[in-house]
Amino acid sequence: MVRSAPTRRTVLTQTGKALFFSPWLLAGCSPPKAKNADPVKVGILHSQTGTMAISGMAVRNAEILAIEEINAAGGVLGRQIEVIEEEPRSRAELYAKYAETLLTKEKVAAVFGCWTSASRKKVLPVFEKHNGLLFYPLQYEGNESSRNIIYTGAVPNQQILPALDWLLSSDGGKKKRFYLLGSDYVFPRTANFIIARYLRSKGVEVVGESYNPLGYRDYSTVLPKIRKAEPDIIINTINGDSNIAFYNELAAAEITPEKIPVLATSVGEDGLRNLLPAKVKGHLAAWSYFQSIDTPSNTAFITQFRKEFGSDRVTDDPIVSAYTQVYLWKLAVEKAGSFEVDKVRDAFRSKIEFNAPGYAIAIDPKTQHAFRYCMIGRIRDDRQFDIVYKSPAPIEPDPYPQFAFPGWSCDWTKGGLTRGANVAITQ
Repeated sequence: MVRSAPTRRTVLTQTGKALFFSPWLLAGCSPPKAKNADPVKVGILHSQTGTMAISGMAVRNAEILAIEEINAAGGVLGRQIEVIEEEPRSRAELYAKYAETLLTKEKVAAVFGCWTSASRKKVLPVFEKHNGLLFYPLQYEGNESSRNIIYTGAVPNQQILPALDWLLSSDGGKKKRFYLLGSDYVFPRTANFIIARYLRSKGVEVVGESYNPLGYRDYSTVLPKIRKAEPDIIINTINGDSNIAFYNELAAAEITPEKIPVLATSVGEDGLRNLLPAKVKGHLAAWSYFQSIDTPSNTAFITQFRKEFGSDRVTDDPIVSAYTQVYLWKLAVEKAGSFEVDKVRDAFRSKIEFNAPGYAIAIDPKTQHAFRYCMIGRIRDDRQFDIVYKSPAPIEPDPYPQFAFPGWSCDWTKGGLTRGANVAITQ
């Protein structure tokens, strides 16, 4: 566990453990006094080692940045924020263990954490048991709505389904043969279940599916299956550093975007830093944010992020979601006038909104999910994206699209979850 006091800067030691240093103490000064000397504790739960470190470190840094900004501006309800950080090392079972520690031992007011749906599923019963509040920054597969989670990333009706519609259109190339390639866990399996049902309703063929474990490296074994299926588009739901191996193998096999383009749902600017542009240029990704959005708020955020974490750093959708959700929590706490979970959750019934980098992000009172745009980007030489499609407006979240989960719905303003028949996700 790492504990940080208010307004602290982070450095990494050789062991990979994060240590925190106060700029006030380094300067020989005392930090500004909050109205209440007792800080409020929040938890951060992201992997900084293992296969998901490539993703977890970026969102963790964004949350630290938001907390430091809030502390520098006076804190929340006159109290500074103290970070209690646990490092689950990309092991799903450790997320539940450390979530229990944060809620029962440290008694944090909220937790910002998780990347994979596997890790979120592990901690969900812990948060429900102890009535904790988790802020989850990732786009994910839907088919879930918990009163103990605020979901700030997109669900399929905001990210994947509009992307499919674009691929089926003239602008997207009128694709007809889809290959679904993912990591072997809940998000890719469920997302591809939704994709297959949606495409079937459009009379379009899924010509193949492949899944490999998180951390998988040898995609030379998968590419012959893809060639044999003769798709005209690959939908990529791979997560973590396996994407590096996949795109490298794809380029080595001379499968170019002109031959078979890839549309990724979990590859953003931060992940592209580890790939040569020649190996990914022209491929696509669907997100709700790209760094290339040209707005004053986004330019200011990029500048600040680079100032804090390095001039070579980039932003992406999960980074912005992670940063935004800290401010959404702050706004809800201030509206509630309390850090108590029940009161903070009730505050979200009023559609809390934050002017995030790129555009304002609001939480839907009914589902506790965020309103998000759908954007499709094409990778450039500089590892940034040209935005080739943007939805006309932010899309209302629907964790339970009826063609996939008939009878299921959620409205926390009217009692919560309505259950339909059980749906078996094809394995």
